[in-house]
Amino acid sequence: MPWRKIHLPLLWSSPRKAEDRLLVGTLDVVLDSSARVAPYRILHQTQDSQVYWAVACGSSRKEITKHWEWLENNLLQTLSIFDNEEDITTFVKGKIHGIIAEENKNQQPQSEEDPGKFKEAELKMRKQFGMPEVEKLVNYYSCSYWKGRVPRQGWLYLTVNHLCFYSFLLGKEVTLVIQWVDVTQLEKNATLLFPECIKVSTRDSELYFSMFLNINETFKLMEQLANIAMRQLLDNESFLQDKSLPKPRKPLKNISALKRDLDARAKNECYRATFRLPKDECLDGHTDCTLWTPFNKMHIPGQMFVSNNYICFASKAEEACHLIIPLREVTIVEKADSSSVLPSPLSISTKSKMTFFFANLKDRDFLVQRISDFLQRTPSKKPLSSDREWKWNLGDPGCEVLRSRWEEHFPLAVSPTSALSNRPVNFCAGEVPTASQGLLKLFRRNSEELLGPKGAKEKMKEESWNIHFFEYGRGMCMYRTTKTRELVQKGIPENLRGELWLLFSGAWNEMVTHPGYYADLVEKSMGKYNLATEEIERDLHRSMPEHPAFQNELGIAALRRVLTAYAFRNPTIGYCQAMNIVTSVLLLYCNEEEAFWLLVALCERMLPDYYNTRVVGALVDQGIFEELTREYLPQLSEKMQELGVISTISLSWFLTLFLSVMPFESAVVIVDCFFYEGIKFILQVSLAILDANVEKLLQCCDEGEAMTILGRYLDNVVNRQSVSPPIPHLHALLTSGDDPPLEIDIFDLIKTSYEKFSNLKADDIEQMRFKQRLKVIQSLEDTAKKSVVRAVSGDIGFSIEELEELYVVFKAKYLMSCYWGNNRAAAARRDQSLPYLEQYRIDMEQFKELFITLTPWSCGAHTPVLAGRLFRLLDENRDSLINFKEFVTGMSGMYHGDLTDKLKVLYKLHLPPALNPEETESALEATSYFTEDVTTEGNATLAVLTSVWSCFAEEKGTSPQDYRYYLRMWAKEKESKKETIKDLPKMSQEQFIELCKTLYNMFSEDPVEQELYHAIATVASLLLRIGEVGKKFSNRPIRKSEDCKTNSSQDPVSEEESPTSEQSQNSTVEQQPRTDHEDKTCREVQPEKTEQENQTLGDGSGEGQGSPLQLLSDDETKDDMSMSSYSMVSTGSLQCEDIADDTVLVGCEGGSSAARYGSTIDTDWSISFEQILASMLTETALVNYFEKKVNILQKIKDQKKVERQFSSSSDYELSSVSG
Repeated sequence: MPWRKIHLPLLWSSPRKAEDRLLVGTLDVVLDSSARVAPYRILHQTQDSQVYWAVACGSSRKEITKHWEWLENNLLQTLSIFDNEEDITTFVKGKIHGIIAEENKNQQPQSEEDPGKFKEAELKMRKQFGMPEVEKLVNYYSCSYWKGRVPRQGWLYLTVNHLCFYSFLLGKEVTLVIQWVDVTQLEKNATLLFPECIKVSTRDSELYFSMFLNINETFKLMEQLANIAMRQLLDNESFLQDKSLPKPRKPLKNISALKRDLDARAKNECYRATFRLPKDECLDGHTDCTLWTPFNKMHIPGQMFVSNNYICFASKAEEACHLIIPLREVTIVEKADSSSVLPSPLSISTKSKMTFFFANLKDRDFLVQRISDFLQRTPSKKPLSSDREWKWNLGDPGCEVLRSRWEEHFPLAVSPTSALSNRPVNFCAGEVPTASQGLLKLFRRNSEELLGPKGAKEKMKEESWNIHFFEYGRGMCMYRTTKTRELVQKGIPENLRGELWLLFSGAWNEMVTHPGYYADLVEKSMGKYNLATEEIERDLHRSMPEHPAFQNELGIAALRRVLTAYAFRNPTIGYCQAMNIVTSVLLLYCNEEEAFWLLVALCERMLPDYYNTRVVGALVDQGIFEELTREYLPQLSEKMQELGVISTISLSWFLTLFLSVMPFESAVVIVDCFFYEGIKFILQVSLAILDANVEKLLQCCDEGEAMTILGRYLDNVVNRQSVSPPIPHLHALLTSGDDPPLEIDIFDLIKTSYEKFSNLKADDIEQMRFKQRLKVIQSLEDTAKKSVVRAVSGDIGFSIEELEELYVVFKAKYLMSCYWGNNRAAAARRDQSLPYLEQYRIDMEQFKELFITLTPWSCGAHTPVLAGRLFRLLDENRDSLINFKEFVTGMSGMYHGDLTDKLKVLYKLHLPPALNPEETESALEATSYFTEDVTTEGNATLAVLTSVWSCFAEEKGTSPQDYRYYLRMWAKEKESKKETIKDLPKMSQEQFIELCKTLYNMFSEDPVEQELYHAIATVASLLLRIGEVGKKFSNRPIRKSEDCKTNSSQDPVSEEESPTSEQSQNSTVEQQPRTDHEDKTCREVQPEKTEQENQTLGDGSGEGQGSPLQLLSDDETKDDMSMSSYSMVSTGSLQCEDIADDTVLVGCEGGSSAARYGSTIDTDWSISFEQILASMLTETALVNYFEKKVNILQKIKDQKKVERQFSSSSDYELSSVSG
């Protein structure tokens, strides 16, 4: 139905004077960027009125004619029943409105939540930019695009995968389409030239948009969409709309469901980051309120947040108070009596006997109902042990599982030698060190420090924390205030370190909600081996080797289990170096399960993307560190950039949280503060370290000197309050100088970092992370492109520039399949552990789309068939996917080389495996060739190798070692051997017919197509006759030689006695349609006459019938073909226009031997590549066609232009308008 392009705009609706109406109409067209007048329109006008109603519009005469025919058939006949023209006008308007509404409803049945106006904008976007239905519009904004110094007012459409802009102003049209994956930078700034604008940068251009009604909302949405695109590049996480999003309580005007989804995602991410909640926690709502804080007897204003499993509170004054109440801990939720002092109060009681009072709640009844609903869904959990709330109960089934597995693998395990124990560990008596407690308690040596001033200081710290627990609560429901942060800065006591790490990181929440999860992972991962487990085994003994806990098999085994379990939990990350160092420290203070969940919190929430294969997260924070250095230490920043130091130091600092560059006793205090503050603290400590060494660093001459200065500084950061005996720091032994080192107290360093750089905000860091993530990921993509191009450039004829452009097109096609593809699971998943060359792979459908737009051999409707054959030829491993090298290899064969090289590619495309057996009737022959010629390892090869070895063994008494030697020699010779034209198998008649069809289609769009048709007709007829000659020769009687030593030859059979019927050849007959006259002629031809005429073909010298026929050599063929083709076949003997998919090519001359088969395929007929090449060389038109140069860069440029066919053309040609 041709009504998709129907629109019903009201050009002017109020009665005005003619001059006024004309002015208003003109202004509408000028100011509305979407009001471009189509070249063809159908208007409805009431008699004696100047008001026109647009009924339909079209971009071509054909399109508008379809609309008119529909009107004639469905509408015009009905109008005769109306009495007056006003009724006719009303009826027409209603009818058109109804059609449009019905069409919109049918096109988007799944988006019922979207308002009507938004649906119209989405349809308009798809029509304007040619987007498919799977491309969803998120929102659209009116703005100006600055082209030079002239603003173009128009509409900005933000879809899931594209940024689009359209403007039509004063006859000038601007159309922009940018993929989010191509965006390298997004900035919101204000300049004199561009007041409050958004700058969108790609690798090729910089675009400026301004004059937004709400620029902050637009920019925030752009950031979200660009971030989704970066996630897609990073780990193939395509965007999936959240269908479970609740409907709004009130209808939202012009806000799509996708926009609501993205807004909800942004709020969820902020909510989870603020309170360190699990990744699957979704915010249900938030409201203003006050919280009664018993520690200072005040009502603190803030916001309450309610989600599926938590009630949280954040004060308006930063860090005044944070509170997290898990619903699994809630026992009572009740409404208290309101008063003027405490309006709308709400009390929440927990299992730990704590009660929280909230007041000033808006819509308290609704809030209580929501909390009650969530409480009903919360599964009931058994209360934890009352003695030690934060330690694993040894009677837990998970502990028993670990004990039994430990006994299997280490039945004779012995605890380390110490004053505490020298006896074997009894795993059945609850003494399993890795299941019940941290390794530090087991491997702590007796120290006098426990009884001295340091021990007293440690006791004072513990007492301070106990007082804090009494006042602020203990456990997950503790009030977190500035007092808490001050205690953390002073160092967490060793006995409380594991407990508080679990609390502050949020790992405790995930551990208690997933009981037995770690034990199951350990069971599943035991005995499994992969690349991650190999790397883990290699690094186990490099993890804190100076600590006694990891000089024993107990600590090594615990570390192995935790790292392996996480590798199986998250195969995307698997294992990355530096994870072993961090995990070993976690195991010192926590049991295995606790260390596992702390590692989960680190890798997946607190340090996102740090430990993947490309350490993207660490590179992102390194960029933030450089940016902060420019802001806070501008003079030093220039020097550090000059030396290139920041990129070297920051990765080792961030990935291991200073554990690898600082003495253990000091670095663990850094970890304390990190779990409370997050990455913000690591950045501010890094700035403090640089600030403390500014003068020395400014005097450095090279990178090595700067690294030495920073290394010595970090080596001498000491913790004088540590009660543990000092552990030798290996790095310190390498960097110690002659002068006595100046020691720096870790607590002084932390205090300085807060004094100078505490104004860093978590929100600002997240904003900077987004900016740097764009830069880092695009930089990694550029590096990947250069690596791939460098890897393939030596074997391919394309230039570096051409390869880079082809890579961009290849990658874009792959990415497009990820968000527009259907059921392409094999191509839509990218394994980043593979080399860059293998990461992007495309399937046959994607290859066909690229082939059609890039090939120099355009074959019209036959092009997809040719593309499929080339794909099968390139897909050597038969996984239905090809990588970039295989892709450019196929393209290079068509673009580079001489006539022989290009013709060789075309020849191979008509042989198996490129030629699908289903495309011809000779499936048996195709299968036979595939087995014999394509398979490199098979029974035949094995038989040959065996016989070769036997020969050597008989002659020289070869040993098995010599056998392997000859195998290697044979493999080396086979690998270095290059294919020549002599190696190409012969082509059957069916395959030759397919080749002729391809050539005919290939020439159909060429400027000199008539010359090419004539040339290929001549060559095809000639080759058909040559094939007959070869067949005749192969069927001649074979005379035995007098000196023949073998008697295995078959008896000769004459041509007349050897019928070439389809039964004798055991092949399938292909019946082709022919005219009655042709059938009659073919039936009347006698074999004797055919033989006589064939024997006159020879070399044109008139040899007699007794002259022997033979296959021609290369030189003979060239000499033979040099004479005029007209002496052998008339120009009308082969009509290329008759070539079709169901037609067999034969010479139709009356005496042709090919005609004697009627409409069957001759299975004895064959032709070689040399004969085809020699025949082609006789025709100048064919030589010129294959040797002409084609610019692939221009093809790529054209491909980018037509990648999306616009429904309404950007520029209307005069010919189409006048036609």
